[in-house]
Amino acid sequence: MAEQNELREKGLRLTPQRELVLQAVRDLGHATPEEVANKIHITHPGINLSTVYRNLETLENVGLVQHTHLGHGGATYHAAEELTHLHLVCGICGVVGDAPIETAANFVQQLSDDYGFKTDVTHFAIYGTCASCAALTK
Repeated sequence: MAEQNELREKGLRLTPQRELVLQAVRDLGHATPEEVANKIHITHPGINLSTVYRNLETLENVGLVQHTHLGHGGATYHAAEELTHLHLVCGICGVVGDAPIETAANFVQQLSDDYGFKTDVTHFAIYGTCASCAALTK
């Protein structure tokens, strides 16, 4: 499994729980810890939510997953190799879409030029109205 090699390369002891959490995050795309736990419970009902939280933290500390806040709730996790997009969150229906991270290049450069501020847009959620909801409100 690819997860086994990645975990070893990051210096982590290989555990079934870590493999399961990493695979669930990848399968789900953007997921809360509760959604990760629910996915794992389908095949491994003995793994509890606190185990998922601990493993998400460990995987984030070594750079295999990253969290984003996509709404008023808790963090949403996604695989680190998916850091190539911005999160677009519809305030009407709640759907989360993606846009290439390069879309924010001018904004990031402007902040750097004007304020000397180095921006990490991988944690950035942009709120608005998706195309489907916008079409309904015309």
